[in-house]
Amino acid sequence: MDGKLAEEMIDLAIEQLQYSYAPYSGFKVGAALLTKRGKIYTGCNIENAAYSPANCAERTAFFKAVSEGEREFSAICIVGGKDGVLTEYTAPCGVCRQVMMEFCDPAAFQIILAAGKEQYEIFTLKELLPKGFGPGNLA
Repeated sequence: MDGKLAEEMIDLAIEQLQYSYAPYSGFKVGAALLTKRGKIYTGCNIENAAYSPANCAERTAFFKAVSEGEREFSAICIVGGKDGVLTEYTAPCGVCRQVMMEFCDPAAFQIILAAGKEQYEIFTLKELLPKGFGPGNLA
């Protein structure tokens, strides 16, 4: 991943924190999802008083992209923190990792975890979900 592209994705993910709806946990999350064609979709977390209908930033970005016809993805950047203050890395939850597994090559899809523009690490989906279950398991 090119450093300039990673920084652009980090900026877009941080921008999404302002749209986060997190009145219960106060933990805001933003995401920027890169398609293989080079388009970036963004997302934020959206909480709900009933908790289970809440949606993570990563899934918001994926669902926006898929609803517009995208099916191939290269990378996602995820940022988050209490009241939108970035202090450490915010890794995707298990449900988000499973959604990534549905649409991404686990060995190639990159996950950028950032706590700032110059503080980030890049992992593959396979590193974060080593024995993931995906469409190939049903073939």
